[in-house]
Amino acid sequence: MATRDLADHLVQATEAAAVAASKWRGLGDGKAADGAAVEAMRAVFDNVPFDGRVAIGEGERDDAPMLWIGEPLGFDARTRPEHLA
Repeated sequence: MATRDLADHLVQATEAAAVAASKWRGLGDGKAADGAAVEAMRAVFDNVPFDGRVAIGEGERDDAPMLWIGEPLGFDARTRPEHLA
């Protein structure tokens, strides 16, 4: 995957997280906003053809929803069902 493609996926994940969290704005539930953002990011990253791992996360420190340190992200295109013959 080209660097430009990866950058585009990172932008998509950021946008998806912001939109998901924005639905909780003003409702006084920061953890729900965090959770929505994390799930949106995870959904984007689970469709990116790369083998990534989370290196830094904040949830362990403050018991917030998060991407876990060491959590795998992305997929190996060669093992996706639509690529298996």
